[in-house]
Amino acid sequence: MYHCRKKLTLLREMLAGCGAGTCQVIVTTPMEMLKIQLQDAGRIAAQKKLMAAQAQLSSSSAVGSAEPVVERRTTATQITRELLRSKGIAGLYKGLGATLLRDVPFSIVYFPLFANLNKLGQKDPNVKAPFYVSFLSGCVAGSTAAVAVNPCDVIKTRLQSLQRGVNEDTYSGILDCTKKIWQKEGPMAFLKGAYCRALVIAPLFGIAQVVYFIGIAEFLLDMLPKHRA
Repeated sequence: MYHCRKKLTLLREMLAGCGAGTCQVIVTTPMEMLKIQLQDAGRIAAQKKLMAAQAQLSSSSAVGSAEPVVERRTTATQITRELLRSKGIAGLYKGLGATLLRDVPFSIVYFPLFANLNKLGQKDPNVKAPFYVSFLSGCVAGSTAAVAVNPCDVIKTRLQSLQRGVNEDTYSGILDCTKKIWQKEGPMAFLKGAYCRALVIAPLFGIAQVVYFIGIAEFLLDMLPKHRA
């Protein structure tokens, strides 16, 4: 049963998004941290393998046959144990400030934008919009928010990368990272990956909103045994 709800102002919608983004960061930051380390592990391993091959090639005439490079696969469990051993629980939350800087504005943009776009497809305020309107609204709002906060995503990724490749910069914080990227790579560097990120976020949030607005979650909750008062 749906109850009539008081319409939220735009400011309250943004504040609700801010609260949702903050709560989400607390849960997802360790997962983001591990994801970035696993993605970096392959890149760093490839660089080391290339450098070792070049070194072997240059010294092959003097040394003869060199030993092959043994490649060890890094796992999320290994990274987690190492971070907890060396830095404690704080190690899993490295780059928390940058993650908040990305995800809180994302939610502030996404939720009000989705709600207002979805309302455009409602013929009656008391009737939910068609599922395709919710899907398109989720896609547009998600991709817009993703592109809007992409500079923060670039900074977050750089700060959370523990291993550095050859000639890669190290960063002491958000401001230092922003300054070095701007000076060495230019302003367009902050939009790297924006297109791919929008392609991932758009269907993700479109599908999520369709599932929610169709009422699947409420249907499943209704199947749970109800406690008698």
